[in-house]
Amino acid sequence: MRKLGIDFYQRPNVLQIAKELLGKVLVTKWDGIETSGRIVEVEAYNGVNDKASHAAGGRRTNRNEVMYGKSGVAYVYLCYGIHHLFNVVTNERETPHAILIRALEPIKGIDIMLQRTNKKQLDHTLTRGPGNVSKALGISFKHHTGHSLLSKDLFITEDDFVLNKKNLAASPRIGVDYAGEDASLPYRFYIKGNPFVSGKPK
Repeated sequence: MRKLGIDFYQRPNVLQIAKELLGKVLVTKWDGIETSGRIVEVEAYNGVNDKASHAAGGRRTNRNEVMYGKSGVAYVYLCYGIHHLFNVVTNERETPHAILIRALEPIKGIDIMLQRTNKKQLDHTLTRGPGNVSKALGISFKHHTGHSLLSKDLFITEDDFVLNKKNLAASPRIGVDYAGEDASLPYRFYIKGNPFVSGKPK
């Protein structure tokens, strides 16, 4: 396992970074308890010019300010007051690019993930969908937004996994109908055929 360095996140092309995150491994180590999963589905958000982004039109709030900061940190926000959604901040300061991690294939600490999600046995819903990803890995907006992905307890690694380009698929993002014409942009990327990938968009 090799932890991704800051150079991976600082690059300007958020779509390229999103594609390259597929197959990488997201790891948390809270209080010495490690959980991890392989990233199988992501969505890219292209900053101020992307009507689906929280930073569309240059919008700045207390919630999204972390997107305008340094790259290689977590942007975690609460959706519908229930789901904690984990995003990776990329590019340089003042360019608010982010990538939502939508699904993982569990690798380590599955018993802990089951406890956190109140599930009795492993099935494909454990880490399918961004809310389940954060719940299973113990990520919350209150404690982890702005948290460095270069830290010892929240980071992304690469191993010897190689994604066959034939298995890389793209589609419009899910749940962004409010974004007008930008809702149809093919900014969702996933590993074709992986059972942990979330539902297909309309």
